[in-house]
Amino acid sequence: MQIVDYETNPVGERDDAALWVAEAGQARRLSLAPGAELGYGLGERHCAGVRDGGSHEPCQNETAPRCARHTGRWACAICTGDCDRPLQTCKQEHAIYLAAFAPETFKVGVTRSWRLETRLREQGADRGAHLQTVDDGRTARRIEADIATEVGDRVRVPAKIRGLGQDPVESAWQDLLTGFDPIRTTAFGYGLDLSERPVAETLASGRVLGTKGRVLVLERAGSTYAVDLRDLLGHELTDRDDRPLQSSLVAFE
Repeated sequence: MQIVDYETNPVGERDDAALWVAEAGQARRLSLAPGAELGYGLGERHCAGVRDGGSHEPCQNETAPRCARHTGRWACAICTGDCDRPLQTCKQEHAIYLAAFAPETFKVGVTRSWRLETRLREQGADRGAHLQTVDDGRTARRIEADIATEVGDRVRVPAKIRGLGQDPVESAWQDLLTGFDPIRTTAFGYGLDLSERPVAETLASGRVLGTKGRVLVLERAGSTYAVDLRDLLGHELTDRDDRPLQSSLVAFE
């Protein structure tokens, strides 16, 4: 059995995140709702193949999480608005936003306007500010590229993990917003009540405390661990995980 996909818990959809596991061409959803128990070890890792609903196309290519044949190329990923709008989605109304991640990391981004709140939650943002709405993605990307020279346009998962268990620095967020005139600001909660920073680890064993974007938080033997769900993709699952793990008690040292 292999981990082949994952889902975050965006607004308006399922109220729990999930892993998708597959075996013999069939895929099933493994809930990551708070309180769920995982009891798997991680075996060898190779391409996760392609999941289509409950079916799965396996791939034995050693490249993980997905090989070049099974990796989709999103045309907008590095777009700065210098294009001819090749995708139909680019012709839809877009929103430009700012996102804040505890304690004080910020980014600018764009998304189709109807997905704004979902997109912020998918990223695990603690705060969001809707700056502007424009007619199409090309215009949005040009505005994003300009703002990104000052704010930045990406936040890596390790930085998000370092912020777990901390509150956003509200004064820093408000200082950033003074340079803009937001249409609306939003604060997000993820139901994680952490007294200490979890240890970054790759594992699939423990009690689920919750998820924040694509970061899964597990409790195991009295310690908490933060797992990037993408790092689980492609792993074959074994019956148990007996590895000794670092205690979260030293996470702040």
